[in-house]
Formats: sequence, structure tokens, C-alpha cells
Amino acid sequence: MSDNSSNDPASGPDRAGSSAAYSPLYQQIKSLLLQSLDRGEWKPGESIPSEVELAARFQVSQGTVRKAIDELAAENLLLRRQGKGTFVATHHEAKVRFRFLRLTPDDGKQPVSGSQILDVRRVKAPVDVARALDMRASDVVVNLRRLLSFDQVPTILDDIWLPGAAFKGLTAESLARYRGPLYALFESEFGVSMVRAEEKIRAKAAGPEAAQLLQVEPNSPLLQVERVSYTYGDRPMELRRGLYVTERFHYRNNLN
Repeated sequence: MSDNSSNDPASGPDRAGSSAAYSPLYQQIKSLLLQSLDRGEWKPGESIPSEVELAARFQVSQGTVRKAIDELAAENLLLRRQGKGTFVATHHEAKVRFRFLRLTPDDGKQPVSGSQILDVRRVKAPVDVARALDMRASDVVVNLRRLLSFDQVPTILDDIWLPGAAFKGLTAESLARYRGPLYALFESEFGVSMVRAEEKIRAKAAGPEAAQLLQVEPNSPLLQVERVSYTYGDRPMELRRGLYVTERFHYRNNLN
């Protein structure tokens, strides 16, 4: 197709639905690139074809492809490397691996992190978890609890829920052997890439168990962060509820 093909809905590149044919052409190309990422045509960490190759593939101008890739790069789904090409973002990449964690030390110094898995179990999804993950209440989920420490000080207590079907084989033993970020493990071992997240934040008093694990006084103020993480196609793949100690940290976000 040529760049003026967006005037003809039947000839638009997004054959998944007619509504996309009325969006700007670069958005249609972006949608097609996302579909390829979702199918695993290009794996995390791998390079994608050049702009020239993609322009020929989709029969559009190189500038249209570049604009689509620019948006995906701005969303941290693709990474440009000067002189090397464009690569699929991976949570093994330092720039990406902690992009969902907004807790920032007050002194600006990057602390040494440590992770301790407290529990892993497979259970029927509670109603609220099933709703968040777009599952049935009878479906099985993996529930894991994790304690994150910074400079050996317990700081985050995470309660994490994952669809059981997508995370078969995830056990306490496999987590104990792994030393990297959880999202990198999900990506490399289970083929699940977390590409965006939505969060809700509120203040909460520390209950007895959380106070003991986080080494704070009962009823101490904590920050509760509830996060739903999505893979390609806006499919929810994780519900995470974290309790944060913020005596030495603040929660930082960029608003655009």
C-alpha cells in the first residue's frame, strides 16, 4: 500500500478491525508492529528489521515507519542503539528492568537491593484478583509473597498474583535459584513481557505481620501500591499489592 491508502479502509494495514483503518497511518503501522511483538516474531533483546525493510514490508514510507518506532521507543517497548539498530526491550536491560519501580532514595544514591521469597502457592483466584486479571474465580492463580530490602533494610512487602496457566512451573525452588528481576524471569522462562502498568496508591497502617516483616512498629504509616501489569494486547498478567516503608524513600513519577 502507499501512504495515501489510509483513505481506503479496506486497504488499510490493520486487518484486525476496520476502526483502526481510520487512525493515522503511522498508528496503523504501530499496531502491526505490536501484533508482531505479541506473536513473538521478534523476541526480547533481539533486533527488529530496519526501517527500510519494514517500509517495504508494509508498503509505506520510511518516515511513517520511523514515527511508529519512535512512539514504541518512547513507551520503552523498543530500544534504539546508535549504529546498531532497534531492539525489542527486555527487562534484562538496565534501562528497562526497574522502570515500574518508582521508589527513589531521598539521598539520590542507588541502594543495593535484595529479594527474599517468603511463600509461593497455587490457589483458586479470589474474586477481586480474578476481576483484576480478567479471569474466572474458579481459575488457578500463583500467589507469591516477597520481601525486598535496600541496603539490607526491609523496605517493600509484595503480594503478587499471576495467572496459573501462563506461569506453570513457577515454584519457590525456581525463584530461589534466580537472582535477577522478576519481570526478567517472567520474560525469559514464561514468555510473558510486562509492557505497561496501572497503579493505585494510598496510605495504610502496618498490621502486625507486615510490621514484623518490615521491622517497623505496628500501625506505622506505609504506602500501599496496587499495580496491574499488562503484556501486549492490554492483557493483564499480574496483580501486585506492595507495602512500602518510605522513611528513607519517596515515590517519584513523571506526569506528561
